[in-house]
Amino acid sequence: MGTLKTSMVISSLAFLLAACGTANETTTTDSKKSAAETVEITDAHGTVKVPVKPKKVVALDNRTFETLAAWDVELVAAPVGLLPAESPYAKDKDIVDVGMHFEPNLEAIAGVDPDVVIVGQRFADYYDDIKKLVPEAAVIDLDIALPEDSGTPGELLIKGLEDTTQTLGQIFAKEQEADRLVTTFEQSIQDVKKSYNGKDSVMSVIVSGGDIGFSAPMSGRVFGPMYDIFGWKPALEVKQKSGNDQGDEVSVEAIAQSNPDRLLVLDRDAPLGNAKDAVPAEDVIDRAPALQKTTAVKEDRIVYTPKDMYLNESIQTYSEFFQSVSKAFVK
Repeated sequence: MGTLKTSMVISSLAFLLAACGTANETTTTDSKKSAAETVEITDAHGTVKVPVKPKKVVALDNRTFETLAAWDVELVAAPVGLLPAESPYAKDKDIVDVGMHFEPNLEAIAGVDPDVVIVGQRFADYYDDIKKLVPEAAVIDLDIALPEDSGTPGELLIKGLEDTTQTLGQIFAKEQEADRLVTTFEQSIQDVKKSYNGKDSVMSVIVSGGDIGFSAPMSGRVFGPMYDIFGWKPALEVKQKSGNDQGDEVSVEAIAQSNPDRLLVLDRDAPLGNAKDAVPAEDVIDRAPALQKTTAVKEDRIVYTPKDMYLNESIQTYSEFFQSVSKAFVK
């Protein structure tokens, strides 16, 4: 009997020790899991702790829509008017509309009780207001600042797009997918650099409401930085440039007299659908008599941006456009 009791005591101790070990392991595992549930990212204002794979996501930065959609991230609220028609979010009737940036309904953000709010670009000025409205949420500002006096808008744009993509990859546990987007983007940049002969003059314009606006080199947020990235020779430069999203007021005749070898065109109205007085950019270019004598038009050296570029501006959109440019420039 004495031997049996001793054996039972030893067995009980072993069981307790095993149980304690399991409990400790569980505690350690839970601790690691808890630590892995948030990630620290850097946004325009500093370091922010953000939940990984958040369930309730509000996205206000149009540069993020395409990436989030590609990763099947569900949105609870967004500025519906900024969603390109091709975006799957545009067909999702469950997404609460935050309104456009010039007349936002920020209370709608509080109404969905979000885990994360992604601010940027058109909504960047509302960052502080949104933080006050949803103090329990992680509010991150992924705005890509391109100040007119930076001198290196191309570097800023590249870094901004890549940082945004990597940050989203961290938050939504899509690091490998983010790496692939960045690799494709960097390859598209290299392809354009290889395709440019360093001699052809380049002109970029924005078509809006049937009018052609000049998009100045090194200015604005779409074409301007590309002159910095690729070292393009501008066909025309002006002293006064605004970076206006409709282009600057330079006459078509002045554009024609500069006789660009290459013409890049952004159709501002294309993704807006019902824009007043909208005319397809191809028609506007074709019907501009002064442009028909330019080398770019005569030799069909025109590259149009993707139709949704004005609203999209994602890293995928830039990659797509750069691929089009590299193919066109080798001809």
